[in-house]
Amino acid sequence: MRCLLLTTPMKKRYLKKLISTTLLFILLIDSFAYAKQIDVRPDDNLQNIIEHSENGDIIHLQDGNYNGNLIIEKSITLTGTHQAKIIGNRDDNTIKIMADNVTINNVSIYHSGLDLSVQNSGVFINKNTKNVVVKNNRIEDNLIGVYLWGSIDSLVEGNRIIGQKFHRINDRGNGVQVWNSPGSIVTHNHISYGRDGIFTTTSHNNEFTYNYFDNLRYSIHYMYTRNSTISHNYSVKNKIGYALMFSDGLTVENNTSVNDIERGIFSNFMNKSTLTNNIVLGPCKKGLMLYNSNYNTMKNNHFEQCDIGVHYTAGSQDNHFSGNSFIQNHTQVKYVGTKYLEWSTDKKGNYWSDHVAFDLNTDGIADAVYRPNAITDQILWRNSNTKVLLNSPAIQILKWSQSYFPALLPGGAQDSYPLLKPLFTIDYASVLSKQPEDFIK
Repeated sequence: MRCLLLTTPMKKRYLKKLISTTLLFILLIDSFAYAKQIDVRPDDNLQNIIEHSENGDIIHLQDGNYNGNLIIEKSITLTGTHQAKIIGNRDDNTIKIMADNVTINNVSIYHSGLDLSVQNSGVFINKNTKNVVVKNNRIEDNLIGVYLWGSIDSLVEGNRIIGQKFHRINDRGNGVQVWNSPGSIVTHNHISYGRDGIFTTTSHNNEFTYNYFDNLRYSIHYMYTRNSTISHNYSVKNKIGYALMFSDGLTVENNTSVNDIERGIFSNFMNKSTLTNNIVLGPCKKGLMLYNSNYNTMKNNHFEQCDIGVHYTAGSQDNHFSGNSFIQNHTQVKYVGTKYLEWSTDKKGNYWSDHVAFDLNTDGIADAVYRPNAITDQILWRNSNTKVLLNSPAIQILKWSQSYFPALLPGGAQDSYPLLKPLFTIDYASVLSKQPEDFIK
């Protein structure tokens, strides 16, 4: 059983952001002599009150409905309870933030516009704004839940984001969308419906941690993003858990994928990244797919009950596998190629549940090399019509020949130091019973 704990670097960074945000808030309050709390009723003109507020003011909404399409150009806090509902008119953004040091806290936000061409959002954070906080809100039935459009050091934390259900999934917006927003953190949110849970493109130095995702296309979708962290997230019954595309320098650790339909982790043109201590539990079609991904490290991950444990294809090279567990996958590895791939590091390989071997010197390493692919596998993958010959005498002779003459092996992945048991034991009851409440603060 894994404890959901922040790693030391993440903890330091999160605490630094928390401290800096707190200090900025204190300085703002201290700097503006006229900063005050303003209590607002549903029949007041909220936009007018925002426009006449001062930097540092706290605008407290009483329970009730408020007209949306708000524009915030002051460093204010907008807060209330979830019964304070800001409702857009299905045109443009429900709330648009144009200033630094704005906080939207503990309210409900509904009904943005539905135009993907202009990225209508429940909360739209404009470019070059800094230190915006969107925290503990209910954000429902908007095209995009929260859009970080070029903001810096934003924090999206503890929100319940429910996207649309009535469009085709590709016509919906994302729960949280990030474009060129360095230093931003998305953490402890429950995101469901819509298109992707978190979609990030052309950004860097972001952290997506402790989020719960369900009923989505992709839980987390990376495009052209560098030097970022995906950690301790939970994806259940989505099409793909973690889609990592055209990105470098990612740290992907301690994430869980449960019953995601197509792939637990999909790495497409992902390079120089590290995947460690992730769990993929099927049924799913592919636990991990590496497509033209290079110079990555896959260490201490767990792939179980998938049609294919790892699909390794399209020129991927110089990837390092060790300490991983491949358990009861129908096909442990699918690799179509003639190059030999060694999947062990420093005489430490992986655990393969279908590998039957002795360990005469009791060092925990099997005495026989594990080779997951045979000539017949290669033939079947290249031409699926040959499945009709699977039990033919010719195929049986080919299998027998290969078992006695290893030189006939066509290349592929091999593990020269396969482990006799997994490196860690999973508490299945704990993993499978996780609920959104376990992740939202």
